[in-house]
Amino acid sequence: GPAKAGFNGNCWRSPMIQQLIQERFGVFYNVRYISELLKSMDYSYQKARFVSDHLDSEKRMQWLNCTWPTILRLAQRKNAYLLFGDEASFPQWGSLSYTWAKKGQQPVIETSGKRKGYKVFGLIDYFTGRFFFKCQEERLNSETYVAYLKEVLSKTRKHIVLVQDGARYHTSAQTKAFFEEHKQRLTVFNLPSYSPDYNPIEKLWKKVKENGTHLHYFPTFESLKEKVQETMSCFESAKKEVLSLFEMYRALA
Repeated sequence: GPAKAGFNGNCWRSPMIQQLIQERFGVFYNVRYISELLKSMDYSYQKARFVSDHLDSEKRMQWLNCTWPTILRLAQRKNAYLLFGDEASFPQWGSLSYTWAKKGQQPVIETSGKRKGYKVFGLIDYFTGRFFFKCQEERLNSETYVAYLKEVLSKTRKHIVLVQDGARYHTSAQTKAFFEEHKQRLTVFNLPSYSPDYNPIEKLWKKVKENGTHLHYFPTFESLKEKVQETMSCFESAKKEVLSLFEMYRALA
């Protein structure tokens, strides 16, 4: 980063890069040209993202190279659903996003300021793109998670291979007892810790927010519920789009 090159701060700016090029290579570029130069070199101006300092690269690699092939072979052998699961919460106060607008006229979205959120359990299938979801006002916990999985089992006949993260209510004693009770229909694998990028349904939640809640005003909780349910239903019938979320895993197959 810039600090290693002797600058203050850790965000690269065009004047810094201009100065660095001149000092290292003796070439002077107009500061306004720097962005064009960087684009021509396949650089882009990006927002950084957080990565957990608990992330275990070795375990993540082992999961992709060893655990994932095992999961896939098992699901194929059993002719099972291969479901990646997760949960999301959509607040009534809405959510913001980037959009185009006239310079100096920042978009303004009304908000109720209410924190109440509409929760969703979701599962997407690797083979078919089928999307199972359940919207609720109740808290996300072991009891509601087990109730959701019971509903999914009642709607399906095939074996289910479930891939989930390590949320407490995914790994609680109550949930483990449920898994044991239904082991003839359900095989469970956990993702490596701090690896949301390994869960394709995270991309689906992002799409739901982009299409349904970003920059929307929800004057009532009912208006939020209607919009979330409507958007979820759209993806329920968009199997090809859901299948596209598994691109990383198909490249490994």
